[in-house]
Amino acid sequence: MSLAAPAALSLLLQAHEQKRLAHAYLITGAQGSGKRMLTLELCAKILGCPPQAALSHPDVHSIAPESKSRKLLIEQLRGLEGELRMRSSRGGHKFGIIFEADRLQPQAANAFLKTLEEPPPNTHLLLLSEHPEQLLETILSRCVEIPLRPPEERALGPSEEAAAQIITAFFATRKPDLQGGLWMAQQLQALLAETKEHIHKEAADAFKAEEKQYKQTVDPKWLEQLEETHAARTEALYIGERNRLLEVLEAFWTDVLLLQNAQPARHLPICAEHAAQVCRQLTANEALNRVQAITKMREHLGMTGVNEPLALEHGILYAFAP
Repeated sequence: MSLAAPAALSLLLQAHEQKRLAHAYLITGAQGSGKRMLTLELCAKILGCPPQAALSHPDVHSIAPESKSRKLLIEQLRGLEGELRMRSSRGGHKFGIIFEADRLQPQAANAFLKTLEEPPPNTHLLLLSEHPEQLLETILSRCVEIPLRPPEERALGPSEEAAAQIITAFFATRKPDLQGGLWMAQQLQALLAETKEHIHKEAADAFKAEEKQYKQTVDPKWLEQLEETHAARTEALYIGERNRLLEVLEAFWTDVLLLQNAQPARHLPICAEHAAQVCRQLTANEALNRVQAITKMREHLGMTGVNEPLALEHGILYAFAP
């Protein structure tokens, strides 16, 4: 379950005090979730410096995408590894930070696996990513993930608003049976198709503009790399939108659980009336099972080669029409 950045910082500092701080963390979350600030505050608290000075501390080493293609290159990883092998200037902890870790090229990522699995003594690696689904499984398996939730005051985006409207229409006009569940799955599939088409169109327009600009001035191989980068970025943007849609579904059932515990529904106000209605119809255990159905659907959709429409349909039926 995702955490607010202050809560995540508290848990990490507690782990540090108990000498249980892991050697590698993957800090994930949408833009504005506080990934960078959490990272800087953690380093600052442990090293005894102000957060704004953390990146200039001699025991904090970081890399970020710098090339035109916005990729993290193997040379940057080797440089970071060399710095981390050096003795701590203060005789304590050292931190290696990788901003936008999803920009790691496969060659660079594979070269970093040994360090990620067995970093030098007293060294902690912090990988930040808005799109963790782009990271290699071998990277993910070696890190403890800390998913951060977006700020609660963030307004719903267009696709999220549309998903909330589908939930409202479902409870207002349908029954929670097989037919109703299939209707809802079809509506969400149509929304995802529309979202994907919009993202691909914007990406194609952006690539054409860059191709025209660089076609006469750069190596053709670089243009091929640029096209690959655009394709990867487009897929990541779509997966991000899909995840946000799933978060809307999850938010509905979270509000039901809140209401069942005599707390206000605060995650999806547009659906609060229907959440209150469902709250009276289901037990806490049943509502929790619906949340878990959404979580499992998210996991299935994250698997390589999964049939997206089928996984979505299966998950919706379990969550809204069991």
